[in-house]
Amino acid sequence: MRFLVDQDVYHVTVEWLRKEGHDVVTAKEVGMQRAADQDLLKKARGMDRLFLTRDKDFGTLVFLRASESAGVILLRIMPMVVDEVHQELRRLFEEHKKEELGRVFCVVEPHRHRIRRLPHSGIPGT
Repeated sequence: MRFLVDQDVYHVTVEWLRKEGHDVVTAKEVGMQRAADQDLLKKARGMDRLFLTRDKDFGTLVFLRASESAGVILLRIMPMVVDEVHQELRRLFEEHKKEELGRVFCVVEPHRHRIRRLPHSGIPGT
């Protein structure tokens, strides 16, 4: 899968995703480490990448303001549960295709994930 990763995501997670074979670009790598949240979502959509973050504010943007998104994965992760969250990410990617994840807001935490469909974004089937 293809990701744009927020600056708050642990480096170990970025490296794990790359080791798993995913195409990962960080906000810093595209010069957006200080960009507004709305701009990061637009960039991810423009690049056709899922957006990966630890920032709960993206839920507000996606649902309350109906911001367009290419899919957001919120990691509920702390250093002591990194391995468990990585295992749950692997399970999420095995169970859902990129096309499905591109239309949802997903919260991933140790041993479970929750998926909510995004507001209508102009994508057929949403």
